[in-house]
Formats: sequence, structure tokens, C-alpha cells
Amino acid sequence: MAEKGASRGTLRRLWSLPRRRRGTAGRSRPDEIMHQDIVPLCAADIQDQLKKRFAYLSGGRGQDGSPVITFPDYPAFSEIPDKEFQNVMTYLTSIPSLQDAGIGFILVIDRRRDKWTSVKASVLRIAASFPANLQLVLVLRPTGFFQRTLSDIAFKFNRDDFKMKVPVIMLSSVPDLHGYIDKSQLTEDLGGTLDYCHSRWLCQRTAIESFALMVKHTAQMLQSFGTELAETELPNDVQSTSSVLCAHTEKKDKAKEDLRLALKEGHSVLESLGELQAEGSEPGVNQDQLDNQATVQRLLAQLNETEAAFDEFWAKHQQKLEQCLQLRHFEQGFREVKAILDAVCQKIATFTDIGNSLAHVEHLLRDLASFEEKSGVSVERARALSLDGEQLIENKHYAIDSIRPKCQELRHLCDQFSAEIVRRRGLLSKSLELHRRLETSLKWCDEGIYLLASQPVDKCQSQDGAEAALQEIEKFLETSAENKIQELNTIYKEYESILNQDLMEHVRKVFQKQASMEEVFHRRQASLKKLAARQTRPVQPVAPRPEALSKSPCPSPGIRRGSENSSSEGGALRRGPYRRAKSEMSESRQGRGSAGEEEESLAILRRHVMSELLDTERAYVEELLCVLEGYAAEMDNPLMAHLLSTGLHNKKDVLFGNMEEIYHFHNRIFLRELENYIDCPELVGRCFLERMEDFQIYEKYCQNKPRSESLWRQCSDCPFFQECQRKLDHKLSLDSYLLKPVQRITKYQLLLKEMLKYSKNCEGAEDLQEALSSILGILKAVNDSMHLIAITGYDGNLGDLGKLLMQGSFSVWTDHKRGHTKVKELARFKPMQRHLFLHEKAVLFCKKREENGEGYEKAPSYSYKQSLNMAAVGITENVKGDAKKFEIWYNAREEVYIVQAPTPEIKAAWVNEIRKVLTSQLQACREASQHRALEQSQSLPLPAPTSTSPSRGNSRNLKKLEERKTDPLSLEGYVSSAPLPKPPEKGKGWSKTSHSLEAPEDDGGWSSAEEQVNSSDAEEDGGLGLKKLVPGKYTVVADHEKGGPDALVVRSGDVVELVQQGDEGLWYVRDPTTGKEGWVPASSLSVQLGPSGSAQCLSSSESSPGSAVLSNSSSCSEGRPGPLSDLQG
Repeated sequence: MAEKGASRGTLRRLWSLPRRRRGTAGRSRPDEIMHQDIVPLCAADIQDQLKKRFAYLSGGRGQDGSPVITFPDYPAFSEIPDKEFQNVMTYLTSIPSLQDAGIGFILVIDRRRDKWTSVKASVLRIAASFPANLQLVLVLRPTGFFQRTLSDIAFKFNRDDFKMKVPVIMLSSVPDLHGYIDKSQLTEDLGGTLDYCHSRWLCQRTAIESFALMVKHTAQMLQSFGTELAETELPNDVQSTSSVLCAHTEKKDKAKEDLRLALKEGHSVLESLGELQAEGSEPGVNQDQLDNQATVQRLLAQLNETEAAFDEFWAKHQQKLEQCLQLRHFEQGFREVKAILDAVCQKIATFTDIGNSLAHVEHLLRDLASFEEKSGVSVERARALSLDGEQLIENKHYAIDSIRPKCQELRHLCDQFSAEIVRRRGLLSKSLELHRRLETSLKWCDEGIYLLASQPVDKCQSQDGAEAALQEIEKFLETSAENKIQELNTIYKEYESILNQDLMEHVRKVFQKQASMEEVFHRRQASLKKLAARQTRPVQPVAPRPEALSKSPCPSPGIRRGSENSSSEGGALRRGPYRRAKSEMSESRQGRGSAGEEEESLAILRRHVMSELLDTERAYVEELLCVLEGYAAEMDNPLMAHLLSTGLHNKKDVLFGNMEEIYHFHNRIFLRELENYIDCPELVGRCFLERMEDFQIYEKYCQNKPRSESLWRQCSDCPFFQECQRKLDHKLSLDSYLLKPVQRITKYQLLLKEMLKYSKNCEGAEDLQEALSSILGILKAVNDSMHLIAITGYDGNLGDLGKLLMQGSFSVWTDHKRGHTKVKELARFKPMQRHLFLHEKAVLFCKKREENGEGYEKAPSYSYKQSLNMAAVGITENVKGDAKKFEIWYNAREEVYIVQAPTPEIKAAWVNEIRKVLTSQLQACREASQHRALEQSQSLPLPAPTSTSPSRGNSRNLKKLEERKTDPLSLEGYVSSAPLPKPPEKGKGWSKTSHSLEAPEDDGGWSSAEEQVNSSDAEEDGGLGLKKLVPGKYTVVADHEKGGPDALVVRSGDVVELVQQGDEGLWYVRDPTTGKEGWVPASSLSVQLGPSGSAQCLSSSESSPGSAVLSNSSSCSEGRPGPLSDLQG
């Protein structure tokens, strides 16, 4: 309201301009037009009437300055309507100033060419309608003789009719007129010299009045605008204030433009009137022209004064609006900054953690520095805003009382934030100092532990060794002052401001560890001092006791000497056992002391390994969190979207894989469970075993690593990664942190090896060994999967082949029965390099191809060549001439692959794994056969027992054999347990008529779909004994070279004749080629069914797991092309 009152006061001063008024009241002058409420009569309104020129104001003056109005000769004067006549008279009498009009007008009526009747009518009409004061009426009567005489006579007789307020003088000629009015004040048609042009006069009057009207409208517009400005309420927000200021500025500019146009118009009118002197008249210039010029000049002066007053008013109003806008900006900035500072203060209030390790405290300090850097922008903004407010106060802003408290509050918040940052940094620095001291103490303890562990007990038994070890210990103890914690209470008092329960417990444990280590050192030091001080006593001769000499008879000297010698020897023999026992007791006592010290040293080493495991685990979890928050989460941050390259859009899962899943597992589960074993580190193997399945998540991460590596190489120069690395203050780029999970999973096996090394005699040694084996198995599975995903060209789904068991590179020869001769010879001498993948259901042959590139792109790929179904695969473990070779054959040796491993150990591992697969398949077939037999026994009547049914003895033998788990491909198991059965007597073999040797012929042959070739008749009948024997010829499906004297040496592929069935899975056979006979395992024989029939592997039910070679090939395989061409690609 104060602002509005001040504006109105300024507005009143704007319109209180000096005005000069002339003449009497009741007359309107051009300079007063803008101050009238009634619109005056203007020349433009009666322009057509003025153009008739039946009366005009020439500007002439009488002797006393009376204005002269001339009525020239106008024949149609009587025809002029009264309204028009009245308008012209009113307008002409309003032109002179009030002072001149107050003297009275002089009318000059020119009727020299008219008739007396017209003269009379004109005079009477003028006298009746003239609106102003008259001083004198001069009438030029008609010049004709008759009319002049008539006018004289008529004027005399009709004088009363012309009685007016002023005299009417009839003039006979123009010279008579000059006697009343000077010639210079008369126009040329009246014999004067006054320059007058009616049309020019009319244009000047129109221009002057138009300018006056423009001045009036401009003044009214300014008055209205000023009122609007004075009544405007100040807005409360920045946008509204800016809008008001813009709107008022636009209106001000328009008003200024109207003023400029009005001034331009006034100067134009003034120039048209000419430069005349305001003092006195010059020849040819009448008074009306001077009055017109003065009027225009007065209007121009009034406009200038109005403009100056308006500018002054606008300057104040504009300053008020600008100050209001500054205030609104300040208030808006204050609200924003205060909200940010409040949030910052709330955030820093949550920074209560002082760290639980040196790395953690350093991380907290980095976080605090980063937070201070980010918040510093807001704090600087608040300080700058406070300075802006102080500047407004110095500039005498109208709202000082509102600005000053806000400035004070901003300074208080900034100071409070700075003080809290300093306090937090002080606490963390104190915590950092404490943790460094603790770390130094722990490091000193670890070095002492390693020093003790590095001093072997046997070397310390000598004096020199003990002295050297003692010097090492004493030298190490000299460093205790600068490394260990001296007083626990001093630490508590010095770091009281940061100590919480956990940190106090940590300090106490470090102090206890330090004390324990010092105690061990002191005990070791005492032991070494004893060993170093112990000296070997010299051997001194002892004289015989006199009593012994006196009691004995006196022999010869020789005998005496002999007796003495024997006596001394006997004494020595008597003393020898005592001394040895004493020495053994002393050594045993020292051994027990050394063993106790060694066990304590091992316990300290185990705690050290556990501490390293926990510290590295915590650091690993923090690094994962740092990557997920500093990189992965920022990829979804809209503020960072402009830094992302197009190649990174929607690629977060490719770049980071399942890192988030790994982080949650370690942070929420594994780390917490590890901390439960801090007091019993030797049992930590259980923690690994319980969570071994969870470690499978690393296989997924490693399989995605090539894609992640490729994406990183494409986008490593992206500004997004550089900005994130800068914010995190990382010295290494993101790719180093993406490698952390791979490095971590390999680190576990090293730590478990160290823990197992120091825990061999502890309770959890077996768990540690099993955990180590499991971790190594996971590493192998991860490595195998990395190779597996590099296979190309395989049409099927690798997942259908079962679990990948092993993989490796081998040299492979082929030896197929149906192969081309040249191909067989070529394959025999030139091996192929193949990479084999052993699955549960198939073995794949691939060709390894090296790829060009860097990193993971340089990893090899494998072109698929051939696969063998494990259901039809057999093996020969040993190949003559090379301990690294073994055979994989297919379909009863129709396809044979001779495989050479890099080392015999690799060969043994592969053979064992393949045997396990075959064993598991045989077991599955047995279970299926028993299940079918059980179903048949429930639905059909039991068959009558026959002589070929298995006996109880056979069942017991079967049980014994399964317990032995002997190698099915040799007879060592049988020989070692019991002697081989005796060979059968002559003529007591199989009867040729008991069974047919050939199977019935069938066009389709035998196929795996028609009969389960790996099952036995006994199993199908539901029995548990041996398979019912079929006399005839058999094919050997596995080499047999070992055994007793009655064992027969056979090779895979040989044909033998069955003679007799023995016990415990042995058959007595004859080699028809050599005529030799002997015992062989029944599991290594396959019955021959005919030239087109399939070879069926005979597997007795008592054979141990892995004793059967699973073969299932039908005669239709003869029509298939061999895999040699594919394998050699």
C-alpha cells in the first residue's frame, strides 16, 4: 500500500503541470482542449461549411486589437442553413484568444455587388445569430446608383430595424473602410495588404487542432497507464513478476512511441507555420498566425513536461519491479538451497560408521571426500546467494527486513555443514590412525609367526643353531616398541571418541593376539637360551673302587687288565641303558615342548589364513558393491544418459553378467557364515561344503565373460566409463574390476590349501580336503564350460548330451573295418589332432581352430566333426607299444579310434571316467530289467526252476564279487582272492546238441529297439544269478593279458569257443586258432548270432560296476557310411 500511495503521489505530480489561461471564462482555447470534458467544435468537423467562405477570420485587427471577421460578397448567403451559419460563427469566434475576443469583434460586410434587400437580410441575420461580443459593424453598401440611393433612403427609414448593441456604419466605398481599419489589417479584396489564403488557413487550422487532439489522447493514455501502474499489486513468484515487468515495459514503450509521434507531429506543424518572432508582428504576418505558432509551441512544451514526468514515474516503478524480481529470485534460490542443505545435513547425519578395517575406513574417507565434493557445489551456491542478499541490502532494497534473516540462516547452514564435515573427517582420521596401528600390530604378529615357523626345531637343537635363532628372536623383539600396542587402557582413553563395542572388541583381540605371540616368543626364547647354554661334558676315566680290588683274588697282570677292561665295559654297559633312557626322556620332554609350540604356531598360522580369508572377502564384497553402484546403477541414471554411447544401450546384463547375483550371495550369506568360523578356522571347510552349490553361479559369469570383454573393447573409450571412474577415484578401469569374480573363485583353492597345510591333524581336515576338491571341481567345470561354448557346427542341443565330464586335446588314429585301404593305411601313420568332449551320453570329436584377435576373442574355437553314442561305445585300456594310448571302439569294433593322450596320467583319468559312464549305463539297464522282470512276475505265473538257475552259492559268490569291486578286464581280482578253478576234464564240456549256435535269421537283423542287448536272461526272469549260458563261439570284446597260470590271454576281436561255465563270473574257453584253453571273464565275451546279426555283449549279473562294455549295433549299421571322412576334416 505504501508503494501504491507513492505511485499515486507521483501520478498527481505528473499531471500538475503549469498551464497558462487567457481571457474570460466560458471560452475554449486550443491549449485547453485536453482539459475539457465537452468535445469542442473543430475545423475538421465543419470543413465543408468553412470551404464555402461566406465568412472568414483573416487575422486582421482593429485599432484596439479587435478581431476582424469578414463577410465577403456571397450571392447565396440567404440560402445558407441556419445550422451551418451558426456552426461557422461559433467556430470563427472561438479561434481568437479570450483576451482579444473580450474586446469585441469587428464585422466587415461586403455587399457592394448585392441588393439592398439582401444587405438588410444579411445584417439582420448576422445580428440575430452572432454568438460573441460585437464592437463595430461596417457594411459596404451596393455600388450601383439605384441601389446606393435606395440603401440610403431605406437605411434612414429603417434605422430602428438595425438597432443593435453596437453601431452599424454604412460605407460607400473601400477608402471609407480604411478610415476605420488599417489597410494592413485588411485583405486584398478590401484594398488591404494582408496576405490571406482561405484554403491554407483551413489546412493550418486542421493540423493545429489534430495535433491538439493527439496531445489530449496521449495525455489521457499516460494518465490511464500511470493509474494502472500505481494500482498494480507486486506478485509473489518469479514468473509472475517477470511477466508483469515485461508487460509494463511493453506498455511503457508503446506510450513512449505515442509521445514520440505526437512530438514529431507538433514539430511538423510548427515548421509549417514558419519561424516567427513572438514579439510584435512583421509585414505580411497576422496576429492569428502568431497565436497559432504560440499554441503549437505551448503544446510541445506541455508534451515535453509530460514525458519528463512520466519518465521519472516509470523509473521509480521499474526500480520497484526490478527489486521485486530480485527479491523473488532470492527467495526462490533460498528455498531451493535450503532444501538441498537440509538434505545434505540429514545425509551427513547418517554417516555414523567409523569403519571396521583399514580398507573400510579408507573407503569411508573417500566416500566423505566425494560427498563433500558433490555437496560443495550446493554450499558454494548458498554462500553466493548470501552475498547476493548482502548486495541487495547495500543497494537499499525495499525488503531489507526480509532479506537479512535469510542471509544469516544460509551462513549458519553452511558453517554447520563445514563444521560437521570437519568433525566427521576428524573421527575417520582418528579411526584410520587406530586401524593403522592395529594393522601394524597384526602385521608384526604375522611376521613373528612366520619367523617362528621358519625356524626348524631340528636345527635349533645345536648350540650354534640355537644362538642364531635366539639372535633372530631378540632382533625381532627389538621392533616391538614401534609396532605393538603398548597399553590397552591408553588406547581406550586416546580413542574414546570413536570406540564402539565392535571396535573395542577388535582392539582387545588384537591385543590378546599380540600378547599370545609375545608369550610364545618368550617361551621360545627361554628354550633357545637353555639350548645355547648347554655344553657337552668331556669323558673322564674313572678308577676302580678299592673294595672291588680287595675282594677279588690277585690274578696275573694280564688277567687283571682283562678284568679291569671287562669291568669297565660292564659298567659302561650297565650305565648305557640308564643314560640312554635319561637322554630319551629329556628328548621326549623337549619333543613334547617342541610339539606344543609347533601346534600353537600352527594355530596362529590358521588364524592368520582365516584373517586373510575374511579380509579379502570383505574387500571383494566392497569392490563388487562399488562396481554395481558406481557403474551398473549409473547406466540407468537419466543424468548420465548423454554420456552413454549407442553401443551400450540395453547392454548392462552383457557387460556385468550376473555380478549382482554374486554380490548378494557373498554379502548376505557367505561372508556372514565365514565370520562364524573366525574362532575355529580349521572347520571352515564345512562352510564351503554347505554352500558349494551356490558357487555354480560363477560358471554363468565366466561363460558370459567373452561377451563382456568384447563389449568392453568396443566401448572402453566411452566418456561414461571415464566419468564413473573419476567419481569413484579408481586408479584402474572397469575391466580390471570385471575380472575380480574370476580371480576370487581361483583364490579360494589357494587359501584352502594353506588352511589344509596347517590343519592336517585337526578335526576339520577331511572337510577341508573335500572342500578343496569341490572348489577344484568347480574350477574344472568352469574351464570345461568355457571350452564347451566354443563348439561350432553341432546341430543338436549340447544340453541333451548330459553333463560334460572331461575335455582335452588328443592325437587320434582311425582303424575301421569298412574303411578304404588307403585311408586305413594313411590313418595308421598320420594322426589327426582332435579335441574330445566326454559327456554322459556321447563323446564328441572336434577340430581345434585358433582365432585371431585379442583377449577372449583369441580363445580357440572347436569345429564339430563326429560324435559317438556312449550306449554303443567300448574301450580297450592298453595298446601295445605306448602307455599313453587307448582305444575307443564303436558298434563291436566296426569303428575303432586309437587315442593318444599327452601323458599317461591323462590317459588313466579318461579311461577311468569312461569306465564310470559305462558302469552307470549297465547299472541302469540292470535296474530296468529287474523292474520289467518284477512286473512280469506279478502278472504271469512263475516258471518252473531249471538246472541252469543260479544257485545260492552263486548268489553268495555274486555278493562277494560285488564287494571286491575288482577290475572286470583282468583276472587279478580272482587270483588274489582264490585260486582259479581247475580245468574241466576231457569230454565234460558243452553238448553240441544242447543249444543251437546260430540265431534265427531275420531280414531286419537285430536292433536296439527290438531287444535290450545289455540285459541278461537271468535279469529278465527276475533272478539274481548268472546268465543262462549259450554254447558256441564268442567274440572277445576286451583285452585280457593278466591272470594266473590257467588264464587264457586273449585280444579284443578274437573268437573263442565256450567249454564250461565256472564260478564267480569265469568261463573256460578254447582258442580255435592256437588250441589253447583257459579261464576268461564272462563279461569280456560277446555271443556271435550269425553273419548278419548283431553282437551282443554278455554281462553277468555278478560282475562289478563297469564290467560290461555297452554295445548296441544292428546290422543296419553296415549300410551307413563310416565317420572317417567327417573325422579327418
